[in-house]
This record gives sequence, structure tokens and C-alpha cells, in this order.
Amino acid sequence: MKARNTMEHLFSCFDTMYQVMGEAAPTLTNDAYVVRTYETARAMGAVALAFREYLGDVPSETLTPLDDALRQALSDDDTGAMVLFALAVVVGPRVLVSLRDAREQIELDDAARALLNRASGVLVQEILAVGDVSKRQAPVEDPRWLESAQELSNRLDASGNAESFGISR
Repeated sequence: MKARNTMEHLFSCFDTMYQVMGEAAPTLTNDAYVVRTYETARAMGAVALAFREYLGDVPSETLTPLDDALRQALSDDDTGAMVLFALAVVVGPRVLVSLRDAREQIELDDAARALLNRASGVLVQEILAVGDVSKRQAPVEDPRWLESAQELSNRLDASGNAESFGISR
């Protein structure tokens, strides 16, 4: 597997998160989640831009399973709680595993390794920030919400993305 293919795939992960979170933020109904979603979109966009700078001319290709999970979360809950849950608990950890696997399994140059380390750090910071904002909001106790949240993970598991989004397209 070529390092470039892996870097393009990981670019797609961050670009997809950037696009979906950026589109979602102005549609949400909870102000704290609106702000967090905008900030998350900005952070994912900064990482996507860093990948683009590293890769040069690269087409923007949506990573469908990641996109589907985030968009399903948006359709299940208009407050923003579900999409932030999806980022922090469902898709974020899978992207982190993809980043780790790329570092461990692909021969990368120093610049690519530095970029993957930065991307991991930013994603971890965003996951922690979601936790910080969520603990200041009322807990969600609706059993349907909880079922929908579990279904997000179940769908990714069933589509072959149980642990990660892989390391190539």
C-alpha cells in the first residue's frame, strides 16, 4: 500500500468531518452544541487543510460510512447532542485507530508522521471538548435517543468499520 493512498484516505476522514459538522452547526437548537460544533468543524477543517498542503492537489471525496453516521445522528436529534456524541464516541475513536494503524503499518516520511500525530492530537482535543460541553447540559434520558445512539455504532460495525475506517480508500 502506498503512503499517498493512506494520506488521501485520512484526508477524506477529516474533510468529511469538517464538511458535515460545518453544515450542521447552524441547524442545531442547543446553543452550547452549536458553538462546540462550529469549533469542531474549524478544528477538523484545519487538519484537512494541513493534509491538503501536504498532499498538494487532491480531490475531496466523502468517506461514506463516516458521513452516513454523522448525518444519521443529525437526523435523529436536532439539538446537536447526537452528532457530538457520534463524533466523540462513534466515529472519532475509529479515526484515531486508522491514524494509529497508518503510523504502524505504512512507511511514512517524517512530515507525514508529524501530520498524523497532529491530527490525532486535534481529534483527541475535540473529543475531550465534547465531553466538557456535554457535562454542562441536561442529560438525555430518552430511551429512543439511547437506541439511536447505539444504532450508529451497530451500523458501522455491520459495514465493516467496527474498529476503524481503514487506512486506504
